[in-house]
Amino acid sequence: KEASSPSLGKDRADTVIIGGGCVGVSLAYHLAKAGLKDVVLLEKSELTAGSTWHAAGLTTYFHPGINLKKIHAYSIKLYEKLEEETGQAVGFHQPGSIRIASTPTRVDEFKYQMTRAGWHPTEQYLITPEKVQELFPLLNMDKVLAGLYNPGDGHIDPYSLTMALAAGARKYGAQLNYPVQVTNLNSRSDGTWEVETPLGIIQAKRIVNAAGFWARDIGKMIGLQHPLIPVHHQYVVTSTVPEVKALKTELPVIRDLEGSYYLRQERDGLLFGPYESEEKMKLQESWVTNGVPPGFGKELFESDLDRIMEHIEAAMEMVPVLRKADIVNTISGPITYSPDILPMVGPHQGVKNYWVAIGFGYGIIHAGGMGKYLSDWILEGEPPFDLIEVDPNRYGKWTTTEYTAAKARESYGFNNIVGYPKEERFAGRPTERTSGLYDLLKSKCSMGFHAGWEQPHWFYKPGDETGYKPSFRRTNWFDPVGREYKQVMEKVGVIDLSPFGKFKVKGTDSVKLLDHLFANVVPKVGSTNISHMLTPRGKVYAELTVSQLYPGEFMLVTGSGSELHDLRWIEEEITRGGYKVEIENMTDEMGVLSVAGPYARQVLQKLTNEDLSDASFKFLQCRHLKLSNIAVTAIRISYTGELGWELYHRKQDSVPLYSAIMEAGQKEGIDDFGTYALNTLRLEKGFRAWGAEMNCDTNPLEAGLEYFVKLNKAADFTGKQALKQIKEKGLKRRLVYLTLDTDNVDPEGNESVWHNGKASTIVIGNTTSGCFSYGAQQSLAFAYVPMELSKVGQKLEVELLGKNYPATIIQEPLVLTEPTRMRLQRKGESPKM
Repeated sequence: KEASSPSLGKDRADTVIIGGGCVGVSLAYHLAKAGLKDVVLLEKSELTAGSTWHAAGLTTYFHPGINLKKIHAYSIKLYEKLEEETGQAVGFHQPGSIRIASTPTRVDEFKYQMTRAGWHPTEQYLITPEKVQELFPLLNMDKVLAGLYNPGDGHIDPYSLTMALAAGARKYGAQLNYPVQVTNLNSRSDGTWEVETPLGIIQAKRIVNAAGFWARDIGKMIGLQHPLIPVHHQYVVTSTVPEVKALKTELPVIRDLEGSYYLRQERDGLLFGPYESEEKMKLQESWVTNGVPPGFGKELFESDLDRIMEHIEAAMEMVPVLRKADIVNTISGPITYSPDILPMVGPHQGVKNYWVAIGFGYGIIHAGGMGKYLSDWILEGEPPFDLIEVDPNRYGKWTTTEYTAAKARESYGFNNIVGYPKEERFAGRPTERTSGLYDLLKSKCSMGFHAGWEQPHWFYKPGDETGYKPSFRRTNWFDPVGREYKQVMEKVGVIDLSPFGKFKVKGTDSVKLLDHLFANVVPKVGSTNISHMLTPRGKVYAELTVSQLYPGEFMLVTGSGSELHDLRWIEEEITRGGYKVEIENMTDEMGVLSVAGPYARQVLQKLTNEDLSDASFKFLQCRHLKLSNIAVTAIRISYTGELGWELYHRKQDSVPLYSAIMEAGQKEGIDDFGTYALNTLRLEKGFRAWGAEMNCDTNPLEAGLEYFVKLNKAADFTGKQALKQIKEKGLKRRLVYLTLDTDNVDPEGNESVWHNGKASTIVIGNTTSGCFSYGAQQSLAFAYVPMELSKVGQKLEVELLGKNYPATIIQEPLVLTEPTRMRLQRKGESPKM
């Protein structure tokens, strides 16, 4: 055990990391190794206190998230060589791991996961029951239908791992100080911090909260309520099991998903850890209301075997030798959960130079990769790749303590639930974040959850099978979505888009700021355009619609999931450049309705004296007008690609506005549509979506966004120089548009794309999004493929549920947008529909 050094050592630092668990220590190691001087870590008791020391230490390459696989892979590769680098043993075992499928649906899930593993370098195999038994001979094979096998998986000793990272951090010059408690944080006007401790004050350029289950207490010091809650996680260790002792090789870790537990070899015995249902699992809610008890460090909770009895029984049935084993140790310790189990990693909106690495339900496997990811972001000024799913800014003021508790219960209980496409989880809903139309629409449709909001996915009609019925194949919403698609293409539809993120920007420097932030030109007064914020490396950080409402006054609109993600980036740029502008987040005050379809103009014209004709109100124009005496900001734009307007209004006007539009459209057969139909309509028109076709992993040239990127504009926008270099070097891959011949399954994104079938044994790319096209009556997808395979007519294959389906690259779009059709008609050409 190391001697501690209760001193500050210095009064200034570049980065102060608060918390000495495996995540905080990994960040110190990575920052110091990358050459950052003045990295100081402060730990209130000793390294590994909190959740690290008692963790079961599982390591796996598997993750359903695309880029979180990269985090897992980096961690494992780092742990493999850490002992050699630092001279400290880490106790790393890599016997592999097997997820067990004992239902046909679970086999589908494994096939679904395999198609997402194909374009990743990590080893993962779908194996037969025979192979499962060969690898884990002590299993009862009665229910085993298949296994998902990751050969490089295993487990590591968390204490040794943290000490090795600590040795590495010190070797490269970081200071790890403990026991030193942070008692207060003061932000200074220049954006730096004063970190107060009983031993004095350290001035820091930035602080990183990596304080585990103390993270809430640290957040409260600066007025933030981080949505975190400690969960009681139990695992048991048995005495020697003769059958285990007799084995020549270590057993792989198994995860029995129906039984909801993991089980691995521990010396000559077994270690077994279950995830109880949301009704039975236990939260430490008192820590949320009263803070963590002073002095709690390496303590544990009282164990409760009754709570996990059904899981023990399931494990005894699956691994019969467990019946005769004696339990020698039961560990019950706190693990911090965020509402969706994923950690919160990155800079925090609304506070300068305050970063977080908190909410790690799986800290051991995430520690290595997240330390590197965060270190790269801190040093480079942009994330190394896209991990929007762990952005701390995915939560906001709507994330109450009650919501966090309800979600943590659900997430813990659903730990091993089947992960379906388009998954919805219902605990804690609705939040206070409902649109003005929620009460009116909630019984008529299947709602989806978007950044705290409820938004209609699809609407019910008599005879439909209602409710949420998830499936890996076409399910109850398939025909209704086709009906809504037809509604918009042939008549007129209304959709609630209130969850959009909406910002007002005004001030002396507003034009200058936006010209620097966006790759597109700044729209004129009364006009709107689509604009992209790029990172210094030329990746697509965000896509927004920008409208200049009055001279120097703008409205910026982004997707619901990127509201605070985008706001933080803009605010940081304002500070960095010293721009004289004000930015106001209007998301919660403002409702949005979109009216789209061939009769959209006819319906809206009945509600206003303003001339809505094409000559008077052109595509991509915006103006203030009154509809049925309700003030709206109307933009002639529609994500459907059909004739349409987006109508921005006060949230309290949503119901009267919606009612007036529905009333006015009776003759035209107006009806509702939801986001599933919207997605089909946008894909048919070839519209890209941020988070799918473009994000921090893609540049706008390979994503086919050249039209929106003005490299010749005078302003030196962020990413301009990088893009010029990318253009000069030439692209390695590009986004293509595919039709697929499928049966009862459709692409949705992140599937493997093959060339020449599996004979070539190489996956050449991946889809980004997909759907069934009701217009073409076949499946449609966007995909990234190498340049040499990107020509129209190229034959490829897309893997869906373990089967390769033929795909062909076609000229995009499948359906021309309404403005393009009109333009061609005016020229006397006949447009394709």
